[in-house]
Amino acid sequence: MYVVDRIEENMLILESDDEQFYKIPQALLPDAKEGDCVELTINKEETEKRRANVRRLMEELFRD
Repeated sequence: MYVVDRIEENMLILESDDEQFYKIPQALLPDAKEGDCVELTINKEETEKRRANVRRLMEELFRD
């Protein structure tokens, strides 16, 4: 979990639960405001779909 600590020059400054700070472009979360809580997740299902698609495309490309 992260909290938007502040916004500086189109960058969101996020503070993590362990008090580390990270900068990300405000364009990634354009509706975020100071004090908002942010969660980042990994979508494993979508990742696997995309990997399968890339494998399929590579097989088509390198087919004899």
